[in-house]
Formats: sequence, C-alpha cells, structure tokens
Amino acid sequence: MWVSLQLAVPVFILQVIASTSFALLLIFFRHSRIDFWGVVVCVLMLSISSLFYIIVGQFFFSRMLHLVPISGYSGGLDAIKFLIMPIGLSLLARLGTEARLYRAMFLEEIGKDYVRTARAKGLSEALVLFRHVLRNALIPIITSAGSYLPYVFLGSIVFESFFGIPGLGAFVIEAISGQDFAIVRSMVFLGAFLYIASYIVIDLLYTWADPRVRLA
Repeated sequence: MWVSLQLAVPVFILQVIASTSFALLLIFFRHSRIDFWGVVVCVLMLSISSLFYIIVGQFFFSRMLHLVPISGYSGGLDAIKFLIMPIGLSLLARLGTEARLYRAMFLEEIGKDYVRTARAKGLSEALVLFRHVLRNALIPIITSAGSYLPYVFLGSIVFESFFGIPGLGAFVIEAISGQDFAIVRSMVFLGAFLYIASYIVIDLLYTWADPRVRLA
C-alpha cells in the first residue's frame, strides 16, 4: 500500500489543483479564444485512452529522450525518477475530464445573482472567482475528488502494471493471474469499505463547504 500511496497521493492532490486552476483560467477568459481552444483541448484529452498516454510517454520520454526509466521501482529518493512519469501521465489523462466538468460548474455559478451583486460592489473579476464562485462550487468538486479517494489507497491497476510498480494494483493483477481468490476477495472487501468511507468523508466535507447542509 505504501508504494501505491507514493503514486496516488501526489496524483490526487495535483489533479484537484491543476483541474481547478485550469477551469478557473478558462472561466476568467470565457467567450474568448483561450476559452474556446481550452475546451477543445479538454475534449481531445478526455477522448484519448490512458493507454495512449502511457505508450507515447514511455516511447518519447524513455526510449527517445532517456529522461526517466521506462519501468521499474526503487525505494528511497530513487523512487522519484520512477514515479515522476506515471504521476505526470496519470495527471494528464484525467485533466481534460475534470477541467471540463469544473468549468461547467463554474459557468453555472457565475451567472447567479450573488455574482452580479459582488461585481456591483466593485470587486475584481479574479476576487469574484476565487472568493465567491469557487467557494459555492466546492460541493460538486468535493464529490468528484472524493470519488477518486478509493483509488488513492488501492492504486491504479493500469499504471502500476505498465510501469512495473509493485503496488496494490499490480498485486491484484498477480492474484487474479494466479487464481488466488483469497487475496481477490480481500481486495474487493477493502475496496467496498473504502468507497463507503470515502462517501462518509464527502458528506462531512459538505457541511464544511456549505453550512446550510447541516439544516437540510
């Protein structure tokens, strides 16, 4: 699990930051060429399979440029050079989907009355986006990010298998190949437990993001 966490936790944190920042950038320049081409890039990215990113990334960064190892894992600080490409490609594979979703949520919020009131008070567009729009769009962001939490603990099966990372994902693949049903049942149980726990955490975060949820 520790190896899977080394891969999944940075991906989870960077995913939320990158997707939210990119979506806010598109909203800040909405109805402009930046917004248009940003949406086009998001659609292209979400239309491409994660396997394509893995194959192209391994060929370009490992075989051609020799910047990082093509696969494998090592403990200690050496783990960085083995994890940096899986983390970057995993982030890239999910960026289009998450950024387009967050953009749609921000676009819905920015047309509401409280935003027009904030602008009427003389607040800058950046302040309106970060102080008001982002805060009121936190609930769907928490839902989207929280649904990814089980993968933080269970690991990414595809990325761990292709990059030879000995995490829980690769462990499950080996158990399935070896018909070790005891391990498979244990991992299914652990996955179900983590899904339930993650949605409990999501409900608790709702009350922090919007105190009105407590009165519902």
